Amino acid sequence: MAGPSGPVSSVLYLHGFNSASASPKARLIERTCERLAATRGERLDCLVPDLPDRPALALARAERDLATLAERTGRAGETLLIGSSMGGFLATCLAERFGLRAALINPAVAPARLVADYLGATLTNPYTQATFTIHDAHRNELETMTWSTIGDPERYLVLLGSADETLDCRDALAAYAGARTLIEPGGDHGFGCLAAYLPAIFAHGGWTLASDDVPDVSLD
Repeated sequence: MAGPSGPVSSVLYLHGFNSASASPKARLIERTCERLAATRGERLDCLVPDLPDRPALALARAERDLATLAERTGRAGETLLIGSSMGGFLATCLAERFGLRAALINPAVAPARLVADYLGATLTNPYTQATFTIHDAHRNELETMTWSTIGDPERYLVLLGSADETLDCRDALAAYAGARTLIEPGGDHGFGCLAAYLPAIFAHGGWTLASDDVPDVSLD
């Protein structure tokens, strides 16, 4: 199935739960945007925010950053959303609300169910060292935010690891039925092979990225 065409003017990357903008995947996306803009001589704005642990606050932050990108570029509705895990869930919320293209990496489909297993647990973010406790509010917000069906599957590119140890990839296959889907055999939740899929991700945003132009960022 052919995806949407035409180059986007900006990229918004949304990291996963208990991750941050300093994560390897976030840095890889950011550096790829910088390299594309430099080699093509065209503007490609990119934001990689640190998202709050509370889902509603994280979605609100992402929406503000989306508005910032539209203001910077003067081209509302031309942002490629890229989201990993919980970030994939948030990216879907925004894609459905604003009709945007989205590339999702092992997206969480029913995150409220996942968070329920951590109720009462106190976690430390490995990148920011911030600590927080999972409360009922986390689960309740996710239940409220969860979408039922995808309006236009052609807006989505979904990357899945067949051996994801955190999320069952079959859930995403069913939820995003009709979307362009690439499955990495034996791929885990961290999706350490992301660099190999960057040409496909940015092609979904209308940009051509040669394999040898992918920045060298370790995902280990």
